[in-house]
Amino acid sequence: MSNDHRADLARLEEITRRAGAIALQSFRLGGQTSARVYYKNGSSPVTDADLATDAFLKDACAGAFSDCAWFSEETADTPFRLSVPRLVIADPIDGTRAFVSGDARWCVSIAIVEAGRPVAGCVFAPALGECFTASAGGGAAHNGERLALPSKTELATSDALGPKPVIDWLNRLSGTQYRQAARIPSLAYRLAVIARGDAAIGLAGPDSHDWDIAAADLILNEAGGRLLDFAGRQPVYNRPDPVHPALVAAEHGLAQSVVELIEAHGPVR
Repeated sequence: MSNDHRADLARLEEITRRAGAIALQSFRLGGQTSARVYYKNGSSPVTDADLATDAFLKDACAGAFSDCAWFSEETADTPFRLSVPRLVIADPIDGTRAFVSGDARWCVSIAIVEAGRPVAGCVFAPALGECFTASAGGGAAHNGERLALPSKTELATSDALGPKPVIDWLNRLSGTQYRQAARIPSLAYRLAVIARGDAAIGLAGPDSHDWDIAAADLILNEAGGRLLDFAGRQPVYNRPDPVHPALVAAEHGLAQSVVELIEAHGPVR
């Protein structure tokens, strides 16, 4: 593991935990948040807690990672990020709807990206007391315990996270009986629990953004999994368009088996 990436991760985790504590002040388990709620584009919620957490993260990362540009869901984008080799990508509260309604399954998700791929990442769910971390070449951990997915290439009966029609399609083509697990509102947390082995496969629809998936992508990768599009490609970050196509998350061999199934039978219907 690069010493630089190990140092990056240590600083990143400290900052992420502090950001989670800020957001947690406005969270009410089982009830409506105490933060003021606004709506972007008429339907997507954002709260004062999102904005306060974003502001903290931006300032803290500017001090800790002075060689990095900044890119987050709640900060206006600029072309400058495309001209630098290192970038911090953050979602101050991933799963804002859950945060607003008192569902604990939201998180702070943040990653450092170099040359289009994450090299340090943290997904912290403060209301659950869960912290997932990873550095490139240094492995992944959940609350300090190393994550390592067992090797598997065979599609077999297990739990899957994703839309029921897609899971039904997978079962029909493969002859398996994947069970739809309960929906997790935060995409970053959903991918992170795949790295922990809570479900065998995670399926994400199109239109996720860099800030939704970069940290969890690295955590999954370092745990022995892969996040792939339906052509078998890993996501590339810090492009002019930060939006990604539909994705599959699973142990490395299993993810490849799903991609091969899709390639053999055409697009998911």
